[in-house]
Amino acid sequence: MKVLQKIIMLLSVGMLFTGCEEVITADLDTAPPRLVIDASIDWLKNTTGNEQKITLSTTTGYYNAEFPTVSGAVVTITNAFNLVFNFTEIPGTGQYVCTSFLPVVGQTYTLKIILNGQTYTASETLTAVPEIEDDIEQNNNGGDSGDEIEITYYYQDDASQANAYLTSISQPHIPFPELEVEHDENTNGNVIHESYSSEKLKAGDKIDIRLYGISKNYYNYMFKLIVASGNDGSPFPTIPSTVRGNIVNQTDSKNYAFGYFRLTEMDLKSYTVSN
Repeated sequence: MKVLQKIIMLLSVGMLFTGCEEVITADLDTAPPRLVIDASIDWLKNTTGNEQKITLSTTTGYYNAEFPTVSGAVVTITNAFNLVFNFTEIPGTGQYVCTSFLPVVGQTYTLKIILNGQTYTASETLTAVPEIEDDIEQNNNGGDSGDEIEITYYYQDDASQANAYLTSISQPHIPFPELEVEHDENTNGNVIHESYSSEKLKAGDKIDIRLYGISKNYYNYMFKLIVASGNDGSPFPTIPSTVRGNIVNQTDSKNYAFGYFRLTEMDLKSYTVSN
């Protein structure tokens, strides 16, 4: 996910200078490149989920627009019954694909990546998600200022367990999805409603809402990423810092990788803004 790569690149820089009216291009020290592992196994409801992709790249200089791809890795995921799913690289792309993956809610999977004599591993459990309800409400006088188009959507939380969610909103006027994480600590078993507004939305625009069921550990990881990147809406963002995921280098712990191995069930609902 390019959004995750952008956040990781921002966090790896350290302190940023703010409040300057003049654009300044600073000479920044470039740290040695680290492996970035985008291992997001997302199972869209009502599909087989057999086609999955893992992307390997490296960090790069702050001003570089492209992320170098990583080829030559051996990438596998093993389920709880020791069934191994092989991910094969599309030559020269750093994208490793599997067309026979078997997603099972509640099952634990283990990721293994062997690259340049280093072995990286992580384990995670595939987490279920409720459906986004069909009734999406539109308010043309929404947002903090009362003059934005705002939509509200709903989903039913499962009262039998603690749940956490990642929401991704895509619309034509933003280059990357807007991300938000939630948990049901105060809404357990209730119908949860979420609102989204933008001053740029207009009639005819299509909004894609993706809701992911995520583990508590992934919730904590994404919460730190969003806050540290200054994208949480706070007027007092924290200083960017390194946020580590669940992937461990078993060969050399100091040569750690960025990224997270997640397995989620996902629901998608599209909405077209009306007049």
